[in-house]
Amino acid sequence: MFAKLRPKHRASKKSGFSESYYVASQWQLMRRKYRRHKLARVGMVILSIFYLVAIFSGFLSLNDYQKRDVNHVTMPPQKLHFVDNERTFHLLPFVCNYTYTLDMNTLERRFTEDTSECYSIQLLVHSHPYEFWGILETDLHLFGVEPPGYYFPFGTDEMGRDLFSRNIYASRISLSIGFAGVFISFFLGSIIGGISGYFGGAADMVIQRLIEFIISIPAIPLWIALAAALPHHWSSVEVYFGITIVLATVGWTTLARTVRGKFLELREADFVMAAKISNMSDFQIILKHLLPSFASYLIVILTLAVPGMILGETALSFLEIGIRPPAVSWGVLLQDAQNIRSLSLHPWLFLPAIFVMIAVLSFNFIGDGLRDAADPYKQ
Repeated sequence: MFAKLRPKHRASKKSGFSESYYVASQWQLMRRKYRRHKLARVGMVILSIFYLVAIFSGFLSLNDYQKRDVNHVTMPPQKLHFVDNERTFHLLPFVCNYTYTLDMNTLERRFTEDTSECYSIQLLVHSHPYEFWGILETDLHLFGVEPPGYYFPFGTDEMGRDLFSRNIYASRISLSIGFAGVFISFFLGSIIGGISGYFGGAADMVIQRLIEFIISIPAIPLWIALAAALPHHWSSVEVYFGITIVLATVGWTTLARTVRGKFLELREADFVMAAKISNMSDFQIILKHLLPSFASYLIVILTLAVPGMILGETALSFLEIGIRPPAVSWGVLLQDAQNIRSLSLHPWLFLPAIFVMIAVLSFNFIGDGLRDAADPYKQ
């Protein structure tokens, strides 16, 4: 008997499986398969960096993101140097100040590097004060340049504000609004879709007609109409939560139809009938049995929905009906890149779009990895 089992054991090793594969739980198999998805791991690393930067935006900023400098309007990104004019290598990089001349024919500022005024990049510099998420007030920053030097790694905008610091602060709204909107969409989609699929009948018919009506409306015009209804006297915080609700109002329909389809499939299953016999309420059956039975699928749907929320906020802010100044998001920053002149003369104003694309692609990579890991037995 043991002689017959040994060839199968050797065959399992040849096919790439170890004994731990056959005794691993489903979550262990899912985690193992997710780790094999290289793009998902890359996306996880990139998003981890993005969210760490957003959390410590004040500590990482170089300048006050709202401060205007009329002497450095639309200045291009500054270069880092390690070798000076005398061919001496410096362990710490340094930057040189810029001087500008005004072209009287085109009224364009032309910046040139002044190598006679150079300053080293220093770590743990005391500069402009900020509040760490409104809790701790400090002026300590990771790196910076002592006055009269300055450093604008992403250049400046048309008002002379540091785009590096503004992009860092903008990531707080652009990255958090996706999770906030998806949380509300998940709540609405799960409850409404669960009621539709579990009870059926007249409730199912009314909910499905409502979903079809919302889906039939083009997304962008609906976003614009809902966002335009927000009062203009609202503060930045109120507008932020308003835009989050606007995006969630439209985003729950797809999840609701998915949940409804799963409930129609599972509501006659044996474990649901056993729960009914044990006198569990319908609400308990939905929360404790039906939703957890396809939780991995819901996680994938939620992960893939976050990029849509980020793009929705960016589009609304780009059209000047979303997040409003003085609050900053990537969409607000892209308002300065709405014309050809800005892109041709000041291409660094388009940098927020690159961060949006990287964030969206990273979320999609993670969603693909979770989608593959949700079915760990499929090779």
